[in-house]
Amino acid sequence: MVDASGVAFEMRGLTADFPWPVIRSVHYRPGADEKVLMVAVVHVDGRVFECVVNAKRREESQAWFAELAAVLAHYRPMG
Repeated sequence: MVDASGVAFEMRGLTADFPWPVIRSVHYRPGADEKVLMVAVVHVDGRVFECVVNAKRREESQAWFAELAAVLAHYRPMG
């Protein structure tokens, strides 16, 4: 999830929250499986946290990929 407070990864009931002040950058790319989106948060101290986002359909994953740059630009302060 990306929102005004930052980026959150959730997996098997566990959540990792990354508020914008601790994020150096966010990277993303399509996965090898067409229904997967790979997202990585780079922490200001250099650590990298990755998450695999699974969609039910390929079209859903492609839509997320196409929209993520605009979402990040909207929420991320100072670029």
